[in-house]
Amino acid sequence: MQAWTRPRDPEPLPVHFVRQRIYVLPTGFGLFYAALLFSMVIGALNFNNNPALLLALLLAGAGLTSLVAGHLQLAGLTVVAVEAEPVAAGSPITLRLHAHAADQRRRRGLRVAFAHSDGSASQRHAVLNLEQDHGEAALDIETERRGWLELPRLRVSTTRPLGLARAWAYAWPDAPLLVYPAPEAHGPALPEGAGQQVHTRLHPTGDDVHHLRAYRAGDARRAIAWKHSARRDTLLVREYEQPLGAEVVLAWNALSGLPYEGRIARLARWVDEAEREGRRYRLDLPAQPALGPDQGAQHRHACLRALALLPHD
Repeated sequence: MQAWTRPRDPEPLPVHFVRQRIYVLPTGFGLFYAALLFSMVIGALNFNNNPALLLALLLAGAGLTSLVAGHLQLAGLTVVAVEAEPVAAGSPITLRLHAHAADQRRRRGLRVAFAHSDGSASQRHAVLNLEQDHGEAALDIETERRGWLELPRLRVSTTRPLGLARAWAYAWPDAPLLVYPAPEAHGPALPEGAGQQVHTRLHPTGDDVHHLRAYRAGDARRAIAWKHSARRDTLLVREYEQPLGAEVVLAWNALSGLPYEGRIARLARWVDEAEREGRRYRLDLPAQPALGPDQGAQHRHACLRALALLPHD
């Protein structure tokens, strides 16, 4: 089935649904409806019943009109983009499909599902609601291994307006999704850091006084420096700093006793732990420049992406 429908290969976005890409076939109810009309026509001709024949022809015209209406539900629709936040392998990743309609035609009952190789759609689907000619649908994809996840074909379909026919079109985005490595479930704590201590300002607790600043609404009373405030005739508040520990080095070569994928899982776990503890960390991988030392969402993503894209053992 895949060899006879468009597209036959992944394609860049955006994808426009022109009439050559839209397919229309009767549903099971539509086949029953056609058989019923055929029986009505045979009976009307057999008994020379003109009103019954007229009714059958009118109903047949309504059925044919629903085929055109279903086709128009998809014509002019554009799949603009797909996106997904990376997740650890083994967790479902949520794919968001963004669509745009080129005209003001009202579209309802649009469904998005993954298409199998035989052209059928999976049971799980998402509703694509187009409000003000824009909309999105979210689908969950199961993940099994780290690295790039190639998207299957997406089928956008509808059975509106009468449910007699199903109109559908395929989009096959050439936009693989990133899957992080699954972190080790249980393992040792972060390695000891090296280098200078890294400090961060905290309020209102800490180990050492960093400086004094003007009072702001909401500051704790215990943080007010009363003696200094009396000298300057204004409320001053102490701000502290607390050592967070030295920079952590997460080195690939330091885990020589673990198997290949075990090293990746432990490093992924340590990256998450370092982020939770607010530590600065550096990731050293073979044949790659060191990442960091740094911390934050962007640095975490860079480290987990590097681990995810390591060659498979």
